[in-house]
Amino acid sequence: MAVRGDAGVCDTETMTFVLIALALYLITAGLLARRLADGGPGVPATLWVAPALAAVMHGATHALAWSDAGGANLHFFSALSLVGLGMAALTLVVGLRGRMAALGVIVFPIAALTLALYAWIGRQDPQPLDWRLQLHAWCALLAYATLALASVLAILLWIQERALRRRRLHGWLRALPPLVELETLVFRTITVGFVLLTATLLTGVLFVEDLLAQHLAHKTLLSALSWLTFGALLLGRWRYGWRGAKAVRWTLAAMALLVLAFFGSNLVLELVLQRR
Repeated sequence: MAVRGDAGVCDTETMTFVLIALALYLITAGLLARRLADGGPGVPATLWVAPALAAVMHGATHALAWSDAGGANLHFFSALSLVGLGMAALTLVVGLRGRMAALGVIVFPIAALTLALYAWIGRQDPQPLDWRLQLHAWCALLAYATLALASVLAILLWIQERALRRRRLHGWLRALPPLVELETLVFRTITVGFVLLTATLLTGVLFVEDLLAQHLAHKTLLSALSWLTFGALLLGRWRYGWRGAKAVRWTLAAMALLVLAFFGSNLVLELVLQRR
């Protein structure tokens, strides 16, 4: 990937991967949306082939960029794109279980947008990290992707529960899994994300030095608050049977803290203050 200044400018090979991935993501989202509008049955497994290829192309875009730059790029737009890739990959896993077309309609355009931002305006400077910091960074990205997907699922759960209470379960809402099944999926996803976030904080404490000098103190504090919020939610679910709107509010509050921890602070540091 060629680089000019601060903007990411793709070479021909990488741009081909980007355009194919964008097209496959958006076409699949459109097909899934149409299927939901038609009120059709479950999505056939063959329909998930296109977004699987898109995810491969998405990952190849990063691999080529890092190969050309001589190191991994984990700055703002690159990290955002990797989270989008993770969300798309997890959506494929969930989607193959059936009755989750609505999730693809939301997530695949998000993945396409993050890839487009990375390809056209993302920084491409290499960011050399030893294996310990790489482990910390990848745990963080996986945690963000998993918990972001859990937040989307939680919103779908809230919409479905509200429609049931008002007896207005029609249209695309009928394509969602039963309420109990969707709620179980939400908490399983949160549990996995919580474990990954725990690993992120542990590796950060063990491997990251001088948090204040590296502008990481606020990230650590917000991430810890998010971890405590997710932990309280899981404890409340286990001990008191929390569910419904309360669970959704806790999930979105915890995710908001996590977004501020990394993307909010990096947005200010990298794009406003021009720090790396």
